[in-house]
Formats: sequence, structure tokens, C-alpha cells
Amino acid sequence: MPETDPAATSLLFDLDDETATSALAVSLSKCLEQGDVVALSGDLGAGKTAFARAFIQALADQQQTLIDEVPSPTFTIVQIYDEVDPAVWHVDLYRLEDRADTIEIGLEEGFEDGITLIEWPDRLGDGLPADHLDMNFHMAEIAGARKVSMTGHGNWQSRIASLELTT
Repeated sequence: MPETDPAATSLLFDLDDETATSALAVSLSKCLEQGDVVALSGDLGAGKTAFARAFIQALADQQQTLIDEVPSPTFTIVQIYDEVDPAVWHVDLYRLEDRADTIEIGLEEGFEDGITLIEWPDRLGDGLPADHLDMNFHMAEIAGARKVSMTGHGNWQSRIASLELTT
């Protein structure tokens, strides 16, 4: 169960394994809507891509839509899933060296028209929309376990308190 800190508008989760990470993704997939941006931070292997895959698959399952594969966008940088509504933009900025490179991939369109999941959002500098949800993934002491903090910015400061999330 998450702990809340109203002053910081944050939620904290202890996830025992990848199944718990998937459960959190399924739960969040029921709460997001067009225009939502989620910034996924954490070290390599911390669970960002596993979370994004589970989120995309959960949204497809809810809409009874088939998505065969959800690859990591490390090399393509952007993977757009327009089989679901709204479309999900899964973005991995790890290989970008300059914030100007993000203009070429059309992130603003994703920010407006879809749900955008961004791995390595620090590469955007101050380019994240004011209204976004930060998710920071950390490895826990137990093998396979993770700690995840969610912090709301902009309109997410009020929305985060009303999220009904389970793991």
C-alpha cells in the first residue's frame, strides 16, 4: 500500500517483484487520459521499461486490442501504439545528447494527442510539460524488488491524491 505525503504530493510503493510492477502499471493504466505525460526515471535495469510494457499491454487488454510485442524504444527512440485510444507514445531518450534532438521526434504531438511515457526524461531539461507525473524507480535490497516514488507536478498535484492504485 502506498504512503502519502500531501505536502510533496507523492506516493511511495514497495514492489516485491516484476508482477507487482505490472500490477501498478495496470492500475495506473485505468487512470491516465489523453495529454498525460509520465516521466520514468531510474538507473539502467530499475524497471522503467518493464513498467511501460505492462502499462501499454494493460491498456490494450482493457480495450480488447491486440498488441503483439512492446519492444524497448532504446534504438528507435519513439514507439507509438496507435492501436489503443488514446495512442501511447513510449519514448526512450537515453541515446539523445542534445535537447534539440527531441524536436525532430515530435514529442509535442504526443504530449497533446496521446499518453506519453518517457524514459530518461532528464534529457529533456526543462522540456517536460508543467503538468506531468514523475515516477522514480530504484532497486531495493531484495533481488528483483523495486521502490517507486510518484510525484505530481502541475495539475497532477491534485490528481495524485485521488489515484486509486494497487500493487
